[in-house]
This record gives sequence, structure tokens and C-alpha cells, in this order.
Amino acid sequence: MPLKRPDASSIARFGLGLAAVGRPGYITLGRDLDLPADRSVEAMQAHVHRLLDAAYTAGVRYFDAARSYGMAEDFLASWLHARPDVQGVVIGSKWGYTYTAGWRTDARTHEVKDHSLATFRRQLSHTRALLGTRLDLYQVHSVTPTSTALTDPALHERLAVLATEGVTIGLSASGPDQAETIRTALEITVEGKQLFGSVQATYNLMEPSAGAALAEAHAAGCTVIVKEGLANGRLADRHASGPEATVLRDIAQEAKVSCDAVALAAVAAQPWADIVLSGAATAEQLISNLTATHLRLVPDQLERLTALAEPADVYWAQRSQLSWT
Repeated sequence: MPLKRPDASSIARFGLGLAAVGRPGYITLGRDLDLPADRSVEAMQAHVHRLLDAAYTAGVRYFDAARSYGMAEDFLASWLHARPDVQGVVIGSKWGYTYTAGWRTDARTHEVKDHSLATFRRQLSHTRALLGTRLDLYQVHSVTPTSTALTDPALHERLAVLATEGVTIGLSASGPDQAETIRTALEITVEGKQLFGSVQATYNLMEPSAGAALAEAHAAGCTVIVKEGLANGRLADRHASGPEATVLRDIAQEAKVSCDAVALAAVAAQPWADIVLSGAATAEQLISNLTATHLRLVPDQLERLTALAEPADVYWAQRSQLSWT
């Protein structure tokens, strides 16, 4: 069962991901400048509530969390509880990573992956305790071709049970072999029914390698959610650099918008992209990101932007070197 696909012309095509704000440390470039100096749980919760308020007011209706995003689910749940007037939102979360940083930015290990059935059961109970029936989408977090989430029939059966309860089953892909992961996932069935109704993957001007596989997922009925459309900040104004980024800056100047708006508009221009996530850490960044909603890049501009693409292995190797701040 896929999520309901938003109208192609609606701002609802843009969602808000909470990876950068649910915990004190993350790998988005410049994040140390965006968050308050006080990163206590209380301060971060207040910050996230303000960001969610800004997103909802702007028309965003999809919100994306994960068990490993520190207290993102907690913050989202407390916001929903404090805003009983909030209507029409779609809530997605993910399981498969356990947050291990202990609310520190200098932890040696920030999260540990485990796609076992036992982890699914444990983390689903925690997610349900916080989000209850507000959970619309539950995704296996950061699946790669070697993940047991693609080969464990007992897990597939339990995921199918959750689907009968009205929750869309999805997966997020990660790494240079995302296309292989996605295509393998599309072949998984339980009692003759396609298991996964949603696919989330990294796709941006620097890393477009999953595009064809995402088009196949869309054609197969999956809701396609794009994450990391700004390449963890590398396509934002203050970090876009190098000869290739000159193209991005030139087009932003032509359109009289920011680099981030151009980068996200290029993602939204893909006909298979149902929801494009903003990973904004501040309300100001979010509003800038949402400028992409009204930006229509012409074919010549889209063609010029292909110059930013890197080999997938190069892109992911560099991403793995980003610091948690």
C-alpha cells in the first residue's frame, strides 16, 4: 500500500525531514551555525516545535523521523499533542538504526544498524508508544544490497502484518548501490502482494545514480520520497564551491533565487519524485527551500546542471567523511 501521492502542483510535494534537528549532532555542513548554542533536550524540542510550526503554516504536510534521529519522534509526538488543530499531516518514521551517541556531538559511534526482526519489534513498540495511530509510514532505515531486510522472510511477514493495520511499509536506501537495493526490494512479495509501498533514497544534482530505479519504483506504484536533495548542505549557497558549482550559482542568479531552491527544484522536476524532503535546520532555511515549489527550470537549465554529477562511489566516500557537529 503506497502513501497517497500529493498533487503535483502542491507544496505538499515537499516534506520536512528531522535528521538534522532531532539530536545535537549531525553531518549537515554548517549545522553548528544553525542550531542554538544550548542543545539541551528542552532547547532542541522548542527549536523543533518552531520549525514544525513554520513548516505546517507554509503548507508542508509530510514529516519524516526515525528511531535513530535522537529524540525526533519524541519532539514530533509532543508537537502533535500540543497542536490538536493540526490536520491532514502524514507521519513517517524509520527503524533499523539505534541512536547511541548519548546526546553528544563527539561520540565515537552515533548510530548502530541492525535490520533483524527483534530490532523491528523493539523499535516499533517505541515508535507506537510515541506516535500511536498517527504513524502512516514505517521504513526500514538505510538498506543496502547486503541487508537482511531484503532476505528475511520472517521479517517480511511481520512487515506485511503491519501493512494490514494501515501503515505503509517502506524502505530508505543508502550508498552507491541504491539502484540495486531498490530493484531487489520491488521484487519482494508476501502472499502475492508487493511488500514495499514506499521508497526513500538519496538523489541530488551530485548523486543522481538512483534515478532510473526510482522511476521504476514509481511506475510499480510506490510513493517515492527523495532525501538529501542538498547533498548534506554541499548544494546550499554558503557551501556550493568548485567549477561545477558555478553553473548552480549562475542559474540561481538567472532565476533570482538561492542555490538550494535551484537544487531542490531540479529534484522536483523529476516526474517520479512524489515527495522531496527539506532537511532544513531553521525556519529561514525551510522558507528558502520551499521557494523551489514555484520554480520551474527550463530544459536548458536542467541540462546544464547535469555537470554537477559525481560518480556514486566518489560521492558516498566523501559523504562518509563529513563530521558530526
